[in-house]
Amino acid sequence: MNDDLALRVLSALRAAGHQAYLVGGCVRDLLLGQTPKDFDIATSARPEQITALFPHSDLVGAHFGVVLVKEPGAAVEVATFRTEGPYDDGRHPAQVALVSDPRLDAQRRDFTINALFLDPTAAPPPGRVLDFFHGLDDLARGILRCVGAPRARFQEDHLRLLRAARFAARLGFIIEPETYAAMRAEAPSLARIAAERIRDELTRILTQPHPGEGLRLLDATGLLPVVLPEVKRLQGVQQPPEFHPEGDVWTHTLLMLDSLPADPSPTLAWGVLLHDIGKPATFSVSDRIRFNGHVEAGLDIARGMLSRLRFSGDDTEQILSLVANHMRFGDIHRMKDSTLKRFLRLPRFDEHLALHQADCLSSHGHLDNYHYALERLAATPPHQLRPARLLTGADLLALGYPQGPLYREILTALETAQLDGELTTREAAVAFVRSRWPQSV
Repeated sequence: MNDDLALRVLSALRAAGHQAYLVGGCVRDLLLGQTPKDFDIATSARPEQITALFPHSDLVGAHFGVVLVKEPGAAVEVATFRTEGPYDDGRHPAQVALVSDPRLDAQRRDFTINALFLDPTAAPPPGRVLDFFHGLDDLARGILRCVGAPRARFQEDHLRLLRAARFAARLGFIIEPETYAAMRAEAPSLARIAAERIRDELTRILTQPHPGEGLRLLDATGLLPVVLPEVKRLQGVQQPPEFHPEGDVWTHTLLMLDSLPADPSPTLAWGVLLHDIGKPATFSVSDRIRFNGHVEAGLDIARGMLSRLRFSGDDTEQILSLVANHMRFGDIHRMKDSTLKRFLRLPRFDEHLALHQADCLSSHGHLDNYHYALERLAATPPHQLRPARLLTGADLLALGYPQGPLYREILTALETAQLDGELTTREAAVAFVRSRWPQSV
């Protein structure tokens, strides 16, 4: 376990005469009574001294004095205390100096609640805390505050703007006024950050507790139109009250995000965020408010957003599938067996179910279609969802059909009849093909 390894690393560093503390997010979470995901250590030991003590370690950030100490099933990042020079690119310091004073290391950190150092071995529990910037007070009062001058901290690393919204939403903290004002002032600088880094930080916001609050903070601080202008356009787009008594598309989307189970997959969270992204472009009023073609419009918009944010091909495919299929649950009772089975066997269908459940709970509240899908899924064995083919391309060639696009048409029609229960044997399949496509030799 990482916590056990962290304690052993701390003990070894101290036994060798070095200062060593738990630092950053793990200290914040421990003091809040939460379980940290990772443990980081800050020390006065130089990188070469760390690697000498721990032969099975990797120097992962030589310039920054960072060493990854590993053992089977666990890893702890150990970093030498350091100061940093100017940030020329809004992301990386131009200069780094390794130091022996933890206060100098603390003053380069982003927020006071992340600039705490903990010796967990000291009495009384949870241990001795080094607090140079009143982080303990901010932690107790539920306040997110930058270390030092907020605008300087955000100018050093523009990504801290998104991190501020993430921490405040996740922890339920209030952003102190000067930090809040600096976020609004520095919001345009996010446009200069690499798309991949923005994507990853947004994904953390969407998959952590209180994602709806995270998006509200992005909006309130002016960050939302910079990173997700398409989502900003959901605001004020009214919906038919008989189906959406909760309000506009923005409100509906935030409610959906907040109704997801704990630790949702990134693709599910992004699918929820983008499922109605085509509604602003297709809003119309006739007998009632309508969004004709919003799925198709949404696919085009979502595809462009996912490309801009450099999503992988696999994640893009799944997110677009969630957008493309979210309205199909409305037809589930009327589907032919073949259509229903193909729907139920979509890759990661559990995400489609979760999105639909959240969609219903965040609007009209009716879960009939959701429960019907669950029942049919439970009642249909895997071999019926994906039956073995009665005929293959080789069989069609043997029957005298020349290779070409016709094979796809024939094999699809065969599977449809099979899924509908109309064909169960190879002989019946051959007769079916010969009757429908009599041009064989």
